[in-house]
Amino acid sequence: MSAADDRCTARRALIVIGLVLATVVGLALLWATRRVLVWILVAAFLAVALKPLVDRVERRLVRHRAVATLLVFLAVFAVLAVVGAVILVPLVNELGRFVDRAPELLRQTRAGQGPVGALLDRFGLLEYARRHSDQVRRYGGDLRQPAVGLVRGVLQTLAGLVTVMVLAYLMVLEAPRIVRATLGTVGDATAGRLRRIGRETSRTITGYLSGNLLISVICGIGTYVILVLAGVPFAAVIALLVAVADLIPLVGATLGAIIAAGAGFLRSPTAGIVVLVFFVVYQQVENHLLQPVIMSRAVRLNPLTVLVSVLIAAELAGLVGALLAIPAAGIVQLLLREFVPGRRRAPTGPTGTDGPASAG
Repeated sequence: MSAADDRCTARRALIVIGLVLATVVGLALLWATRRVLVWILVAAFLAVALKPLVDRVERRLVRHRAVATLLVFLAVFAVLAVVGAVILVPLVNELGRFVDRAPELLRQTRAGQGPVGALLDRFGLLEYARRHSDQVRRYGGDLRQPAVGLVRGVLQTLAGLVTVMVLAYLMVLEAPRIVRATLGTVGDATAGRLRRIGRETSRTITGYLSGNLLISVICGIGTYVILVLAGVPFAAVIALLVAVADLIPLVGATLGAIIAAGAGFLRSPTAGIVVLVFFVVYQQVENHLLQPVIMSRAVRLNPLTVLVSVLIAAELAGLVGALLAIPAAGIVQLLLREFVPGRRRAPTGPTGTDGPASAG
């Protein structure tokens, strides 16, 4: 082997080593900044969803982009504040009433009286609680230790929400400049394709949000009706909590079922069983009827793609991945249709519908 071949082999080895090291460093950087990257991703999701509304307000009400963006975000903040107040105020009041009644409830429970005591007595747990009262008291003391971590987690969540909203606000505000600067660097054909991709992406995310909200509203209304029929107190607040939880794909309806069924069992075993049966039936209807029909029309994805994308994203990125999986799958399908040969949009037919897009 000549000296030139040796130098070429050494150069290739150095290039491979450099690429491997760069990949490792890049992955380590992504892992170290994963929280910020998730915030940016969620902010971009919100920005794309809110941009059409800001554009509409700018065209019809005000002529200044900053004012239109501020009005839309203030409206979003107002809606979130109202929803939070409707949920939190009754819960805080009930927590105060529970703290005031806690000594009496504890006395009734030890005597096998009251709803909790009767329930423990019915299932044979009252005697166990009496024999292991010291352990129960010790476990209750241990539960106070994670309070500092819980407070820290709440503060971090609030900081993340504020950061996401600020990032989304700036993204929406600067969107026209970013779009003009991006399209100015490409040709007319590429600019037209990018505009089409942007419109379809916005439509996909808006369709996902509207479809998810519609499903949650249906779940909340059904929960409210069954709770009222079962005589469960604070049916409206519980139904609102269930509707909010139902926004989470896959596990949302289960979390809502736990909340509502728990409230039902506190009312009476019969009410708890009725609520539980309702949620078993409703989850089947939502998974096999509402989700496929609404999401396939809103995001133009077939049900199998919806389920697989949510499962994979939830495994990779947890709750945030589950929330963003469906619109992300819709965007991937859009990009494949635009850039993969043989999957481009078919010409518009006589009826004005697009073949691949409407097929989902």
